[in-house]
Amino acid sequence: MNVKDVIDKKNIIISNASMNKQEAIDKMTTMLGKNGYVSDVASFQAAVNKREKEISTAVGYGVAIPHGKSNGVEKATVVILKNLNGIKWGNEIVNLVFMIAAPSDSNDEHLRMLSTISTFLMDEKFRAKLLTAMTVDEIYKDLIDQDEIKSNEEDLKTATKNSGKYLIGISACMTGIAHTYMAAESLENEAKKRGMKYKIQTNGSTGIENELTAEDIAKADAIVVAHDVKVDTSVFKDKEFVDVPVKKAIDKPKDVVDEALSLGTGYSNDVKKVKVEKKNEEIEEKGSSFARAFYTHIMSGVSYMIPFVVVGGIFIAISFMFGIYASDPKSDQYNIWAAFFNEMGGNAAFKLYVPVLAAYISWSIADKPGLAPGMIGGMMAMNGGSGFLGGMLAGFLGGYITKLITKKTKNIPHTYQGLISVLLIPLLATFVVGFVMFFILNTPMSNFNEFLTTWLKSMNGSSAFVMGAILAGMMSSDMGGPINKTASAFGLAMFASKIYGPSAALMVGGMVPPLGIALATLLFKNKFTNQEREAGKANWILGACFITEGAIPFAAADPLRTIPANIIGGAIGGALSMMLGITLQAPHGGIFVIPVACNKPLLYIGCILIGTVITALILGFTKKTLSDSEMNKHMAAGII
Repeated sequence: MNVKDVIDKKNIIISNASMNKQEAIDKMTTMLGKNGYVSDVASFQAAVNKREKEISTAVGYGVAIPHGKSNGVEKATVVILKNLNGIKWGNEIVNLVFMIAAPSDSNDEHLRMLSTISTFLMDEKFRAKLLTAMTVDEIYKDLIDQDEIKSNEEDLKTATKNSGKYLIGISACMTGIAHTYMAAESLENEAKKRGMKYKIQTNGSTGIENELTAEDIAKADAIVVAHDVKVDTSVFKDKEFVDVPVKKAIDKPKDVVDEALSLGTGYSNDVKKVKVEKKNEEIEEKGSSFARAFYTHIMSGVSYMIPFVVVGGIFIAISFMFGIYASDPKSDQYNIWAAFFNEMGGNAAFKLYVPVLAAYISWSIADKPGLAPGMIGGMMAMNGGSGFLGGMLAGFLGGYITKLITKKTKNIPHTYQGLISVLLIPLLATFVVGFVMFFILNTPMSNFNEFLTTWLKSMNGSSAFVMGAILAGMMSSDMGGPINKTASAFGLAMFASKIYGPSAALMVGGMVPPLGIALATLLFKNKFTNQEREAGKANWILGACFITEGAIPFAAADPLRTIPANIIGGAIGGALSMMLGITLQAPHGGIFVIPVACNKPLLYIGCILIGTVITALILGFTKKTLSDSEMNKHMAAGII
């Protein structure tokens, strides 16, 4: 926690009026109540007074640091009182009072603040600055500057301590495009700050790059695996590593690298440790949640499925360009090329993507033995009408059944293990999955899909407008995070049921944030730093390619303005798209698929442009104009 997180100018008092300790406490607690930091002033004041009765909080040097925890505190903060006349505080006279307020459930939050502020006040020059400051703004600036000085000193100590050490890692996201490389760059930048050597392997959409070698692993002092999909960590053998979602590596690289160094050096026992068991046994993460594993397995399946969906959708769309019925040999419109593209898209790629989804969910859970049960269960879901949702269930069922059988047969003599892994395990697991899909799941899930399909197809006017706004708004909200992925999963489920309106709305929601930001940096140059304006140029390309993650650094630098602007622009564009009955038969690809996969390409581009302009205007009117010095500052995220 930084000092600026708990200091508010409204909570700084300069008063030279004569007062005693109790009057000072009353004045400060009342101000906290007035400014909305304390809802029950009497309760908090009682906590402060109770602490004062135990022992005076005067710490010498003319400083007192009263503090208390109470249910009446809404948000942790520090209120500051400067009084040059002096206040009698126990046996001492104080001129500076720093009162710390913390909620009852804040753990050691107030202790950390107390420690930080105490460290500051030990500096004689800093105390002199505060005592000679004439305005609230000066006191606030002195505190922020001191925090930066101390932070830089700590960074220098850390860099010195870590200099020459070797950080390695692996990054992998669902699509293998933006987040994969952003996580790698974030970790690399953190390593550079510390003077560390580094090598981060990226498992991207084009395959493995910068692949780790046995020598890299042997020399590593710290290892990080940042992933939303399954990666092979058996290469680390008995070395410990930190296992985190990709987003954490992007947002908090310092914390992640600290944890990794802790595991490598053994100087801390408080971090979560991840161990790789020998002989390809499962990875067990202490304290890991089922939700994290569930998310990873789904994203693994989706990442392998996406190419089938994109290719299939585009080929079907191309076949329609020859005529709606041009692929049907019985039609007067029949064209051999239309039949060719329809065969590849509709009869091959589209029939495979649910089985592939199920297969790789199962693989993520149970490794290679899970592929056959998952894929066969997924094909049964496709043939039985339960579609995308049925395929997901088949994947999880196949994975966990396979994993259970593998565990139960582990002690069988090694001589028979080959036969068991090739024959017994896939046979039993596939039988169970097939039985459940055929006799239990397919019928009710097929009925549910038909109901959902009928309901969505019946949408028009205001109901379609609302649905489009919700889906596109979710897509725009956290730019690749869990809300975004939830909306994407719904769109893919509808895509499997041959409902293509949600896909169009979702792509609007994904394209508008980077495009809107790019336009804002062009129209309102004095609202963005030089670095942000340069990044805005790249966002034209990222947005056009449906890579929403280009908006992340801007959202990190100014979330309160950027995220609402993204959501509003994306939601309006998506709402218009669905209300106008626009469909898109390729859920990825940006401008490259619109001409061939969209039923109303010009109207669709108009929806995207409207959302883009709205986002840009909101940013332009809500962001403050920067001074020349502020324009030269770096973005908060530091990653483009």
